[in-house]
Amino acid sequence: MRKLKIRTGDTVRIVAGDHKGTEGKILSVDIKKNKAIVEGANMVSKHEKPSAKNPQGGIVKKEAPIHISNLSLIDAKSGETTRVGFEIRDGKKVRVSKKSNEVI
Repeated sequence: MRKLKIRTGDTVRIVAGDHKGTEGKILSVDIKKNKAIVEGANMVSKHEKPSAKNPQGGIVKKEAPIHISNLSLIDAKSGETTRVGFEIRDGKKVRVSKKSNEVI
């Protein structure tokens, strides 16, 4: 398995596809498929059977996974998209913003 440059909780912008320009927080990441679920983006309609949790059933809107290559991390300082690098600082490997050169 390879290390991904985005993690759950990061704020990202979608840079390609139907939802280009949408920003949101990452809810989950699937490392094996290289996909992530972004809050409020790539909404799809799913049919759900009635259950104890949802007794009515029906059509439910939910987020679908997006490939990680279509996401770009937003730098907290500048609010712009940035690439991510890794550096060793104080004996720990940390993620670093390529634009501001600060620890993410």
